[in-house]
Amino acid sequence: MRYSKQPEESLVPFEVIRSATQGDPEALASVLKHFEKDITQMSTRIFYDEFGQSHRCVDYDLKQRIECRLMAQIILKFKI
Repeated sequence: MRYSKQPEESLVPFEVIRSATQGDPEALASVLKHFEKDITQMSTRIFYDEFGQSHRCVDYDLKQRIECRLMAQIILKFKI
């Protein structure tokens, strides 16, 4: 029985998750692509220019740190 409210087509397939936990680069890339919008949203910051104008921009250093942390947690901590 499935408990997720998301359509099954939008979920990451189990085989991809299993491969990602074993360190498969293509599977990890697939998982990162699946969460790309969420990671980008989390790494968006408000920056101010020299005139005090605010701008919403992606902090690419923070985005890369979040992606690296996600990959490390998938490989090291995720148990199937």
